[in-house]
Amino acid sequence: SFDLSFLRCVPNMLIMAPSDERECRLMLTTGYRHPGPAAVRYPRGSGTGIAAGEDLTSIEVGKAKHVRPGSNLAILSFGSTLAAASVAAESLDATLIDMRFIKPLDENLLRGLAKSHSRFVSVEDNAIMGGAGSAVSEFFRRENICTDLLQLGLPDVYQEHASREQLLAEAGIDAEGIKQSVLKRWPDILQ
Repeated sequence: SFDLSFLRCVPNMLIMAPSDERECRLMLTTGYRHPGPAAVRYPRGSGTGIAAGEDLTSIEVGKAKHVRPGSNLAILSFGSTLAAASVAAESLDATLIDMRFIKPLDENLLRGLAKSHSRFVSVEDNAIMGGAGSAVSEFFRRENICTDLLQLGLPDVYQEHASREQLLAEAGIDAEGIKQSVLKRWPDILQ
């Protein structure tokens, strides 16, 4: 719940969050080959069912992936929230990005998106405070980019023990929760 937040403040730390088993394998290889400290953040429970593959290639550090083109709303998904964010993005006609890296962020991608999108949603299964969405907010402020950013993640409370799915739904970061949060913030989004 808190690891992205406390790892972000470590200098020169590489922080990755895979969206599926294949990404996890590639990120573990990338972290192993990285010349500095690296963390691969994956959740408890089972994965999405994507075959991990057998290759041991590295991925480009700090490079996000475009998953889906969309309209004026961009959903920035960090890690295992990608499946839920994908369902929400489809129903909202939103651009969907698998950010993959919390540190460093894909700053070039964010700059480019800010030219064509005025509304952003960050989705993570980490505490909102100090997490991946905070990193995005800090970047936009540092670059003096004016955007409307909705940060979705875990609340500033200890959640009771439950299944992963129940905890994500309770926090509003399952597919329906993401969609409802967006519609509450921007009721005109589907017009």
